[in-house]
Amino acid sequence: MKVGWNAIVLLFVFLLMIGCNSNQKKEKKDDILSGVLPVSVDETILPLFLEQKEVFESSYYNAKINTLANPEVQAVNTLLKGEAHIAFMARELSQEEKEHFKKKSISGRIYPVAYDGIVLVTNTGSADTSMRVDEVIELLKGNKVKNVRLVFDNLNSSILRYFVEGGKIEKVANTYVETLSSSEEVLTEVAKTIDKIGFISYNQYLSLKSSFTEMDKIRILSVLNEEGGRSRYVLPSQANLSTDEYPLKRTIYVLNYQPNMGLGIGFSAFMTGDRGQRIVLKSGLLPATMPGREIIIRDEINL
Repeated sequence: MKVGWNAIVLLFVFLLMIGCNSNQKKEKKDDILSGVLPVSVDETILPLFLEQKEVFESSYYNAKINTLANPEVQAVNTLLKGEAHIAFMARELSQEEKEHFKKKSISGRIYPVAYDGIVLVTNTGSADTSMRVDEVIELLKGNKVKNVRLVFDNLNSSILRYFVEGGKIEKVANTYVETLSSSEEVLTEVAKTIDKIGFISYNQYLSLKSSFTEMDKIRILSVLNEEGGRSRYVLPSQANLSTDEYPLKRTIYVLNYQPNMGLGIGFSAFMTGDRGQRIVLKSGLLPATMPGREIIIRDEINL
């Protein structure tokens, strides 16, 4: 009887130890630098996100970032459905969308990561070398102000939404507008057609620049900037984003709606920290916070 009782006690202790180890493993998975984190990503800024993900995962071996890339509308829905608690997007949530999380007592941690631009491209055979934003707005409304058609990467794209919101357009007319399925398709369409103007993100343009085989048929259009009382046509560049010269500038955010202190905190901190900002700088976009530079000061000068 005593032997049987001892066996029961030993079994209980063994099960308790397994439970503790299991809990420890679970706690480890929920750490800010380990675990699995699905992230909803606006596909127009996917290249920058993938660079951040690659460096982060190579630095923290126990962290796994699952990328859920979609057009902006679907990317927001992925976040609202709870399929991801972190989003990488070119806008913050609307007030109505924020209410969804407020009802669950979840406060978002929103941080700017980088500044991107929207690039207008045309065929090198076209006579056009520049474009005004008001011309884009009028064409989206269905008013013919130029003999061109506008080509966007997706109907639910953040790029199309940028102009719809900026121009206060209630409904986009399809008279002079086409929507495709990707930025690469936009470049392909423009490369083979003279009378079309394509719209892609600066991030995707820089990413496709070396791999798109017909880039020699693509020309970037300069965009009119009338701020400050003087008119000038400006091309997208890191420098022109930094001085706010390029008018089609937009902010890239990391939106953290994770209800606990999990991997989302660590990944957000990485992207907004020095290493993440250096990745932004190297990509050709403008960092939200300029990375610091190490300066060595010498007391003596060797002649």
